[in-house]
Amino acid sequence: MKILAVADTEERWLTDPEACRERTGDVDLIVSCGDLPARYLEHIVTIYNEPLVYVWGNHDSAYHDHAPEGCMSLEGRIREVAGLRVMGLGGSLRYNSSVFGFSEREMYWRMLKLALAAKARGGIDLLITHAPARGYGDLDDLPHQGFEAFNTALEILRPRYLLHGHVHPEYARIHRLIEHPSGTQIINCCGYQILEW
Repeated sequence: MKILAVADTEERWLTDPEACRERTGDVDLIVSCGDLPARYLEHIVTIYNEPLVYVWGNHDSAYHDHAPEGCMSLEGRIREVAGLRVMGLGGSLRYNSSVFGFSEREMYWRMLKLALAAKARGGIDLLITHAPARGYGDLDDLPHQGFEAFNTALEILRPRYLLHGHVHPEYARIHRLIEHPSGTQIINCCGYQILEW
């Protein structure tokens, strides 16, 4: 199985059907880790004609008026998609009133409710977030700090991957792949990443 994960910055080639096929070949699942326009996700899902799941980024308030059509929201949900159990928690730490954000405490309770439900169903394969886990690919400034709640989620559920965005290469040297002590592989999907399952 091949997964195309996208986040934060639009890749021009992902709007060209021929370039998409040349660069990725067949894709079985598309994951958006947030901060991408609805029209961009609609274009990608149309080109590939495969399931696309998404969480909200901190700048995705436009989804209130126009959610990505033909795509499945994973925001605060657990779904089975393309044979994988997937859980989604979007947003970032709240650093002002205009972002889709949460306090650490709010995210902890959102996460715990879902994690317990997921554990009762046998766990998850993928955790999709916008922000990273605290200490694993985040930055020190408040807007780009990760959530400690995600570390707890990884300890409880031990998914194979945590896919996130939010931390761009323009901000600092980013780590594309980090192994968490739980054994989960944490991948920063800013721009795009391709995973072979």
